[in-house]
Amino acid sequence: MVQLINAITPVKDAREILAQNYDLKFTKAVESETADVFERVRDKIAEVEWPFFAPLILQINKLKREKDAVILAHNYQTPQIYHGVADIVGDSLQLAVEATKVKQSTIVQCGVHFMAETSKLLNPEKTVLIPDSRAGCSLASSITPEDVLAMRAQYPGAPVVTYVNTSAAVKAVTDVCCTSSNALDIVNAVEGDEVIMIPDQYLAQNTAKKTKKRIITWAGACEVHETFTAADIEELRSAYPNAKIIAHPECPPDVIEAVDFSGSTAGMINWVKTEKPPKVVMVTECSMSDNVASETTGVEFLRGCNICPHMKRINLENILWSLHTGTEEIVVAPELMEPARAAVERMIAFSDKGD
Repeated sequence: MVQLINAITPVKDAREILAQNYDLKFTKAVESETADVFERVRDKIAEVEWPFFAPLILQINKLKREKDAVILAHNYQTPQIYHGVADIVGDSLQLAVEATKVKQSTIVQCGVHFMAETSKLLNPEKTVLIPDSRAGCSLASSITPEDVLAMRAQYPGAPVVTYVNTSAAVKAVTDVCCTSSNALDIVNAVEGDEVIMIPDQYLAQNTAKKTKKRIITWAGACEVHETFTAADIEELRSAYPNAKIIAHPECPPDVIEAVDFSGSTAGMINWVKTEKPPKVVMVTECSMSDNVASETTGVEFLRGCNICPHMKRINLENILWSLHTGTEEIVVAPELMEPARAAVERMIAFSDKGD
């Protein structure tokens, strides 16, 4: 059995295992070869900590070329992953679209399990790895295929629009997927005046406010965003009176009504880079603002975030180990592959049309 390095492996143990195969010493050569990365993250990673990360970053970047691998990283990944080793970064929609374009034979998904499954659905012939297969999602675990089929029976004829934050098994029994970037467009594009939109109740409620269609939803929620309240926004306004506050549509509707802008992670990034407010609070996952701050000048990023424990299961140690051993490989049951892929491809087709 192949040994695994994952999020619960003590760092000392993980580094000892990796050091049997890779030089993890911080030398002048390592410092020089990773200097450009450090310049991008020096405001978020202390100089005293850089010798800990730099050798891993260097080894990962060398090994991914040797293994013909590409690293896809979600916007919630830590700066050392996002800026240090990722080849492609983005929100769920961006990663899904880019996954269809990669040329490499192996994809390493630095994100949660459903994202890796989506990459596999779109690239059945490629090897897709996730550094820690236990990187789950509260939304994905909130609903089963049986739940979806029961809703279909209760609302016959209503199209099912499913958030990509779901398992391949759930995608396989739905009509089309969506992300927070394109949810409204897809709801408006599907036929009928009544739409089943699952599993995120808050994304559905926020979408319902912008469409004439009746939205039927599920009681799922993102554990990062569901805890934010309108009272939190009031406190942030009081603490930072001159700051703009922006939030993710997985937040409850009263939060969305209280902020200056809401959008997907990519939408928030684009808004900050376009509007360039002197001060901004991003009501979302903490690494998000860290990563945007490293790419944006003239904007002060103030804290108002939560940490996703699932995203944080991915680290440099288990990325290197994943590349080294070819673990953990994503496998989607053959009977799920075609219907689940079709739901994702319909989403991408809608997005390509600009609908």
